[in-house]
This record gives sequence, structure tokens and C-alpha cells, in this order.
Amino acid sequence: MPRVKRGVTQRRRHNKVLKAAKGYRGSRHRLYRQAKNAVMKAGQHAYTHRRTKKRDFRRLWIARLNAAVRAHGMSYSRFINALHEKKIALDRKVLADIAVNEPEVFAKIVEEVK
Repeated sequence: MPRVKRGVTQRRRHNKVLKAAKGYRGSRHRLYRQAKNAVMKAGQHAYTHRRTKKRDFRRLWIARLNAAVRAHGMSYSRFINALHEKKIALDRKVLADIAVNEPEVFAKIVEEVK
């Protein structure tokens, strides 16, 4: 079997990692070994936080809806239950947006549900 020389392949792999580590502090953007660890850890955090972001936004929408609905003399849980009973298919994201940007439309939704 012929001997494989890896110079070009290895250099490309190293450069790919170092490019991903651009902007990191100290030796993490200069030295391959540190850069590789930093990039791997950053990837793990990115993966985790893509999922955490979904939870955080849902919590934000619920908090906004709760505040908006209480201003109309109703609790969040009763509001959501009433929406389901009336078969109004608006999700929390859309409802929160309406509550913040168009309060008069949101007031009509609350009155419809009561």
C-alpha cells in the first residue's frame, strides 16, 4: 500500500478550526489544540442554547399575556382555557404580539372569550 502524506489535509482541517475560533481570546484563536477544545465547547453551548431559547421565549409570551389579561380582569389560565373552549386557534406568540402592539384588538379578543 502506498504511503499517505497528510500535510495538505491536516493543514486544511486545522485552518477550518482556527477560522471557527476567530475572535476568541489569547491562545484559543492561535493554537490548534486550544482552539479545537474551545470550538467544540462553543458548539455544545450553541446546541443547548438553541433549545433553551425556545423555552425562554415561551416564558416571555406567557408573562406578557398574563399581564395583559389581568388588566382586563381575568387570569392567564382561565383565558387560555376559554380560548380552547371557544376554539380560537391563536398561539401564545401571536397573542403576546397582539397584546403588546395592538391593545384594542386584544381587548376585543378578551371580550369575545369572556
